Amino acid sequence: MKCCTGGRCLRAARAGTGRGVAGRPDRLERRTERPQTMADSTETVEHPAGTEAPAPPVLVEREGRVLAISLNRPGNGNAIDMPLADALADAVRQVDDGIGAVLILGEGKHFCLGGDLEEFGAAEEPGPFLDALATRLHESVAALAELDVPVVIGLHGGVGGAGMSLAGIGDVVVCGRSAKLRPAYLAVGLTPDGGMSWTLPRTMGRVRFMDLAMTGSVLRATDALSMGVVSRVVDDDEVVGEASRLASQLANGPTASYGRLKTLVRDGEQRDLRSQLFAEATAIGVSAGSPEGREGVAAFLEKRSPKFQG
Repeated sequence: MKCCTGGRCLRAARAGTGRGVAGRPDRLERRTERPQTMADSTETVEHPAGTEAPAPPVLVEREGRVLAISLNRPGNGNAIDMPLADALADAVRQVDDGIGAVLILGEGKHFCLGGDLEEFGAAEEPGPFLDALATRLHESVAALAELDVPVVIGLHGGVGGAGMSLAGIGDVVVCGRSAKLRPAYLAVGLTPDGGMSWTLPRTMGRVRFMDLAMTGSVLRATDALSMGVVSRVVDDDEVVGEASRLASQLANGPTASYGRLKTLVRDGEQRDLRSQLFAEATAIGVSAGSPEGREGVAAFLEKRSPKFQG
């Protein structure tokens, strides 16, 4: 297993926070109020014990054919600041031909509570600062959306602002049963970033999205599932395990065909029906003649599981 975090791997970090595979926060020796973030809350969040050097804001690890990325500012609810946005962009650039799926998680009690409002407030020129931060974040959003490999996201705890935007980029989104999703932007007089105004109206419908965004309502996991914002709801302590399992499964599937599927869906947004039918015919023809297609059909006829090579 190759670790890409400068010596601190995801597994070790999870062990340090007590989440592990089960995703449960540990008991903390001390608590403190978290800085203000886009998803306002009065609850406290964990701080790692000890006096180690500051951990990287994003942890990255190759686990077989899965590139696992974890937001790592648990003491701030994984609020997005410029260092985290930079690190996330760097992490996404590590996707190469040896990767078959990307997994995105958040360390600590929350997936991501949105932008770091304390950093916003400290900026001398908040307008240019937020423009620059959003632009940097958008590099990751666009790169993730354009990947040919599946993107699996595991949500737990609070999912606010840009955290909800990141969730909208996932191909498979696993959500903990007690998770709460909230756009949050308009509550502090801001407008969405991270692609939210593009992805969510297409997912849940324009009117539902406008209602949710304007009122700042909280979306619970079961409602998010019924509206198509997430694809699966599991018990909170199963989020990491289920998301990891799905990422591994997809990473060892027909990678090129996944890429053609994603292209069909992505480009289909701009096509009429006849153009989409033509694109589908072309794609299935290419797939049938590919090594993956030949292996898949042969395995079906021989009544065995296919062995895709990625």
